[in-house]
Amino acid sequence: MDIRSDVLRKLKNRRDGYSLEQAFYIDPDHYKLDLETIWYRDWLFIGHDCEIPKAGNYFTVQVGDYPVVITRDRSGTVRALHNSCRHRGSRVCTQHKGSSAKLVCPYHQWTYELDGSLLFARHMAEDFDRTQHSLKRMHCETVGGYIFVCLADEAPDFAPFRALVEPYLTRHRLGETKVAFESTIIEKGNWKLVWENNRECYHCAANHPELCRTYPEAPSATGVQGAKDDPVIAEHWAKCEAAGLPSEFRMSPTGQFRAARMPLIQDAESYTMSGARAVARPLSSDVLESRIGTLLLFHYPTTWNHVLADHAITFRVLPLGPELTQVTTKWLVNKDAVEGVDYRLDELTHVWTETNDQDRRIVEENAFGIRSPAYQPGPYSPEDEGGVMQFVEWYANFMIERLDGAKRPLSRVA
Repeated sequence: MDIRSDVLRKLKNRRDGYSLEQAFYIDPDHYKLDLETIWYRDWLFIGHDCEIPKAGNYFTVQVGDYPVVITRDRSGTVRALHNSCRHRGSRVCTQHKGSSAKLVCPYHQWTYELDGSLLFARHMAEDFDRTQHSLKRMHCETVGGYIFVCLADEAPDFAPFRALVEPYLTRHRLGETKVAFESTIIEKGNWKLVWENNRECYHCAANHPELCRTYPEAPSATGVQGAKDDPVIAEHWAKCEAAGLPSEFRMSPTGQFRAARMPLIQDAESYTMSGARAVARPLSSDVLESRIGTLLLFHYPTTWNHVLADHAITFRVLPLGPELTQVTTKWLVNKDAVEGVDYRLDELTHVWTETNDQDRRIVEENAFGIRSPAYQPGPYSPEDEGGVMQFVEWYANFMIERLDGAKRPLSRVA
C-alpha cells in the first residue's frame, strides 16, 4: 500500500476523541506527506512587515526544502522570493536578516532587483534573456502587520482569513511596532505535538507557574464554543466590544483560523510576574483602554499569538523533520518604546521564555514516550482538551480533503 492510501485509510478510520497513531508523530514518510499536502500548499505565517520597514530590508527563512527571502522593494511592496539563484541554485541571501540595495548572489555575483528581477549576469551568451531568469516569486499577503506566504503554484483564497482577523488587528497597528526581542528554540518532537500541547491548558497548573499567575487555565479561556456562557468572559467581551475592540470568538468553518479576546486573571494587564504592564508606552495609540486581556489569534499550521495593550507575542511554528520543530517567538512593542526607559527586557520576556522552555520539555517527553512500541492512541479529556480534539479533527479533515477530495464538516469548535 502506498503512503497516501495508508494515511487516508488511517485517518478515515481513526477513533474520534483519541490521539493519532504512532506513525503520524515519528514516521519520515508521514512527515513528507504532511509537507507536500499542508506546508507546501497552504498559507504560512512567515514574519512581520515591521521587520522590513525600509526598501532593501530583508529576512530569510527555511520552509521544509525551500529557502525563502522576504524583501521590501522600492515601491514599498513586501515580496516573497525563492532564495535560490537562477544561475546554478546557490542561496542568494545567506544571512538571517539584513539590508541591501540589490540582492547579489555570492557565488557568481548574479545581481537581482529587490523585486527579484535579474539586473546583471556576467559573461553570458549573446542570446541570454535576463527577463527569463528572475528569482522565482511566491504568493505573499500582508494583513494587520503579519506576512503570509504560500509555496503552491495556486494559493488558496486568502480573503476569508483577512476578513475574519483584520477587524481584530486594525487598532493594534502592529505594522507600526518593532521587535524588541526574538528567540528560536528547537523542540525534539513532531510539529503536531507542538500544536497539541499548545491547544490545551490541562497541563498548565503543574507545568507553567509563571504563566498561571496571569493566564486562566479554565478551558473556556482558549475561546471554545460556549465561552459566552461564562459570565466573566461574556462581561469582558461586552466591555471590549463597547470600546470598539472586536472580541467575541470567531472561527473559520474549517477550523483553520480563529480569534477571540480573552480576559486575564483578575486585574492583570500583561504577562508579567506581577500582572502589571511590561511596557509603559501602549502598543498602539489607538488602544488606550485598560484590562483588555489578550487577543488570541490562531492560524494552522504556523502561528498562535497574544496581543495585549502594552505588547504582542507572536509564535511561528516550522517543521524541521519528523521529530524536530522550530518555534520562533517575537515580542513586539511600540516602535517608539525605549528599552531601559519604557520597558526592561527581562521583565518583558520572562514569562514566555520560561513557558516556552517548559513546553519544549513537555513536547520532548511526549515524543519520547510515543516512540515506545507499547504506545497506542489515548483518549483526550472532553472537558479540558477540546482544543486538541479540534486541532486533530482539522488535521484529519484537511488531509482527507487534499488526498481524496472528500470534504468533511467540522464537528468541534475550539
